[in-house]
Amino acid sequence: MRAVDLHTHTNKSDGSFTPTELVDYAVAKGLAAVAITDHDTTEGLEEALSYAASLLKQNKPSVEVIPGIEFSTEYEGKDVHIVGLYISYNAPAFQAQLKAFVASRINRNIKMCARLREAGIDITFDKLQAANPDAVITRAHYAAYLETHGYVKSRQEAFDRYLGDHTRYFIPREKVTPTQAIQLILEAGGIPILAHPPLYHMGKERLNTLTALLKEAGLMGIEAFYSTYTNQDERDMRRLADQYGLLLSGGSDFHGNNKPGLDLAVGYGRLFVPEELLEQIKAARTACADQKPKGV
Repeated sequence: MRAVDLHTHTNKSDGSFTPTELVDYAVAKGLAAVAITDHDTTEGLEEALSYAASLLKQNKPSVEVIPGIEFSTEYEGKDVHIVGLYISYNAPAFQAQLKAFVASRINRNIKMCARLREAGIDITFDKLQAANPDAVITRAHYAAYLETHGYVKSRQEAFDRYLGDHTRYFIPREKVTPTQAIQLILEAGGIPILAHPPLYHMGKERLNTLTALLKEAGLMGIEAFYSTYTNQDERDMRRLADQYGLLLSGGSDFHGNNKPGLDLAVGYGRLFVPEELLEQIKAARTACADQKPKGV
């Protein structure tokens, strides 16, 4: 049984690999499939899908590229991420919503740059975009800019001094709720997955409450395998999946050079997401499509 990786990022959000490079790397690792789940954007999907298809046409080794996305949402003051797999990313309504997200991000980034200039930092949103063409600008891009231009000695220092949630320069952006993200994914024909729940540090009771809420909203899966999970984390996520009838998913959350030591498919060395999980996700997707009324 080959491995799959259902949670990765390219340089269209905060990863360092281009979509083409990520496909090549997945092929080199012998993966059966790789999902590209950039933050709040689908800009890298066409490139990755086209390149993988071109490899097949040339009778070269290829990999299934799963069109995906990772929505950053907020629940009771906590960041909660919802991954969507097999989304119809070109659907007009879906793209219209993504454009609204981008506009919100741009407005927030302009304000953050203004605050950083007050601290004596020569930074503008245009300069950030020029350094990261076609990418959705995140705090990781700010950190790289500050380090490159000598304002900090490390990216961690950038977050500690300028970019962290509790610094005077940080401006939170407007976020959708997890239930809204789930609805968007479902409307785009995708499979909504609750990403890396242990990272939210909610506690068992609160996480149960959230999972029940999201299940009612249409959540279909949960990440039971992830780069930083302990054995207990995996057991807890399997228990949640059993309790709420959720599919199992998993991935490395690969960001290339932006997460040193974390590798595609294997995470920090012990991750393995079996292909059989993807087969179950595909079966659920087919079942959902069969249940839809004709014309929907």
